[in-house]
Amino acid sequence: MAGYDADPIWSSSRTARQIHDLGRVEKDIGHLLSLASTSLALLSLPQTDAPDENLPEGDERSEQFVAKVGEYFETLDGIQMALRSSLAHIRVARISPAVLTAPPAGFIPPPQGVGLPFPLLPGVSDRGSSGTGTEGSHSAKEKTRGLLEERVEHDAWRGALDALTRLMDARRAAEAAEAEAQPMEG
Repeated sequence: MAGYDADPIWSSSRTARQIHDLGRVEKDIGHLLSLASTSLALLSLPQTDAPDENLPEGDERSEQFVAKVGEYFETLDGIQMALRSSLAHIRVARISPAVLTAPPAGFIPPPQGVGLPFPLLPGVSDRGSSGTGTEGSHSAKEKTRGLLEERVEHDAWRGALDALTRLMDARRAAEAAEAEAQPMEG
């Protein structure tokens, strides 16, 4: 858990730790490719080395190759363990595989939340059966809003009502304080 010290957000939940670990796996894959490149360069003949590579020669070259290959396999093992841990987390969380796959090309997502399966026809009301079509004040587009949108609108109206109620209470308190202060002056 020493890697989580930098930002406390990564230790806030198990999912956050898994995301942080997958980010570390991504960096480890880059390091793994670098180790593979260095190992292959150490296997080549010294005459083919580029002048800027600064690779050792002789027995030191073989020793460095063994060290790089050992580090390669340690990194590969760490990547494998992190990926298995992430897959186990997904299984435990019972995340649907459909969520992890990309949608088909041209897919247009539905509105957030649970909405009506299809818009109501113009003139058809879901509030009454008189047939006049004037009972429903919402358009067909508004009727397709999902549960989340409805909750957001409800919360917004509730917030507006609370703000107006506090404003009215503050005015009443100011008027009462003013009324109490006037008889004392006269």
